[in-house]
Amino acid sequence: MNKRKYRLFVICCLVLDLLVMLISGYRYLDRKIPDEIQISRGKKTEDVTEVLSTPFVTFEEAVTVSQDGGYILPCKLLGYIPFKEIKVTPADDQEIYVSGSTIGIYMQTEGVLVIDTGEIQNRNGETEEPARNIIRQGDYIISFNGEKISTKRELIDDISELDGSEVTLGISRKGESIPVSVTPVKDKKGDYKLGIWVRDDTQGIGTLTYVDQNGNYGALGHGISDIDTAQLLNIRNGALYKARILAINKGSKGNPGELAGYICYDDRNILGTIEANSRNGIYGQFTGIADDAITLKKMPAAYKQEVKIGTATILCSTDGEVKEYDAEIRKIDLNHEDTNKSFVIKVTDKELLEATGGIVQGLSGSPVIQNGKIIGAVTHVFVQDASSGYGIFIENMLKNTENSING
Repeated sequence: MNKRKYRLFVICCLVLDLLVMLISGYRYLDRKIPDEIQISRGKKTEDVTEVLSTPFVTFEEAVTVSQDGGYILPCKLLGYIPFKEIKVTPADDQEIYVSGSTIGIYMQTEGVLVIDTGEIQNRNGETEEPARNIIRQGDYIISFNGEKISTKRELIDDISELDGSEVTLGISRKGESIPVSVTPVKDKKGDYKLGIWVRDDTQGIGTLTYVDQNGNYGALGHGISDIDTAQLLNIRNGALYKARILAINKGSKGNPGELAGYICYDDRNILGTIEANSRNGIYGQFTGIADDAITLKKMPAAYKQEVKIGTATILCSTDGEVKEYDAEIRKIDLNHEDTNKSFVIKVTDKELLEATGGIVQGLSGSPVIQNGKIIGAVTHVFVQDASSGYGIFIENMLKNTENSING
């Protein structure tokens, strides 16, 4: 009886190991074979299959080509098991102006962002929370008693005129506009309050990645989220400014570090508009010029399938001058659900490691170069290893540039 149980246990373990191997293998192949791929216009199907050639995966020899030259390329596991269909899109090779310069970022939110709700001590010494379960963290207040509001100052002015009557606020919540009613509370000073903490702008330091031939730029490689709500900010407008690095808080294990800078808020120092804040970076129109503050160098842009494991370089500025530093691409994921985490990069340059510890806040958007082409940009740092982090393919950033232009 014990032998039977033991044999059953061994069989179950073997089956479990086999399932784990199959799942791991499937996930590995899914990461190696993208759902979509762009290729240089005029390239043949054979060129695509050669680039994506992977053990155990075979590609169909016959495909139906659409009028624009695109097509769907089916592939199978072991020649029999349907795996996925790859959308192949022909594209024109691009040359863009690569930067690496430090920029200042200022953005105003679309409406007034609610950071949190809080308690108010009334004239009797009791605490009340009038907005609790009515207004939520991450909501945007867009109107007050039917009148549109855009700034925190407008909201403060409206609240100062309250007389205790119920007010109706227009709220934007997860893209949906809804009206809510809140009854203000008179505090110990005799002023009426709604019990909400709000913000209407944000600013920071980042890195300009590129400017394309039409004057459209891409920067950061990831979106700007509110520090309190952790949500991607809905923006009304914004601008890029010239900025200076004043100090470097060096990164270390458990401490990502940062560039501490000064943003020159003057119309003469505006470099461009901010028209889109997306998961893959900020985008808009570059109106500045290449000068002592901004470096721009023309360079071809690589397709994601051209990125290889091995040596690369990073363009960034830690002292006002853009320099090229040695790095390594350690891992590539052609199909990551978070497109701003498509490859892993490690800083190997002794000078940059000595200055910053590796990747720090403010270096997001630093261009990554390989084989004479820009392949992407740095986006994140690993908290437990400041020398390493994630990057985004330049192909995905350029696609966001196009989307922001087209609305």
